[in-house]
Amino acid sequence: MDSKTQPNPDQNFPRLSNIGLSGILVSFSDVLSEAANRAALAFRAHLEVATWDGIEETTTSLTSVYVGFDPKYISHATMEKDLQDLLKSRNWLLSELPQKRKLWRVPTVFGGEFGPQLDEAAELAQMTVQDAVMQLSNSPVQVLTIGYAPGQPYLGTLGEHWNIPRQTALTAKVPAGALVVAIRQLVLFTADSPTGWRHIGQTGFRGFRPQSDTPFPLRPGDEVIFDAIDAEKYANLAVQDSSGNFGATWEEIQ
Repeated sequence: MDSKTQPNPDQNFPRLSNIGLSGILVSFSDVLSEAANRAALAFRAHLEVATWDGIEETTTSLTSVYVGFDPKYISHATMEKDLQDLLKSRNWLLSELPQKRKLWRVPTVFGGEFGPQLDEAAELAQMTVQDAVMQLSNSPVQVLTIGYAPGQPYLGTLGEHWNIPRQTALTAKVPAGALVVAIRQLVLFTADSPTGWRHIGQTGFRGFRPQSDTPFPLRPGDEVIFDAIDAEKYANLAVQDSSGNFGATWEEIQ
């Protein structure tokens, strides 16, 4: 048996949990890691391609896959056995990321009125503001999952020095397109929202486009580079690009 078919060394995972009468949660870890996130993405991608009869919905969180099925079509016991068999077929922690991923470059203003908590976040990360912006704007981060609001990406994981805590109090509202940071992750807000994460930058990118054929332009597995721009260029983009991309471009990775 080669390494790709060895069982998960953590005997508690992968784990199946019942979600009501018509759902099963397949969990690969209770702690975020690159391997567990990759396993969740690959497992869901396999189910989407396999198109099993009876499955009505699949979605991922950071380290899990929700499988919704029709219990009138397939029994809970049968679905659980089929999922267990699939889990045992390989070590999903060693899976490749899904095909046809995109690398996005999203123009972003960091600091000042557009990122009023950048200085605080940089200090917590034990970096200068200049070094923080250079690092955040030059390193691609992966879309780990979409959640909390329609089309809203959680991105990461950042270096250990970015394992900064959430705030002890909420910021009443950050605007759509706000880039926030905490616990080694970035979130790009798709709607005005309160948050306990620190607001470090601003984009005009719209991650939820309800009138579009592709309402969620970002997908789990995609990568994003938040290209640093100044306030003047940001203002010009606001006039020039009303598509929702706001100057963002993408290329296919695979």
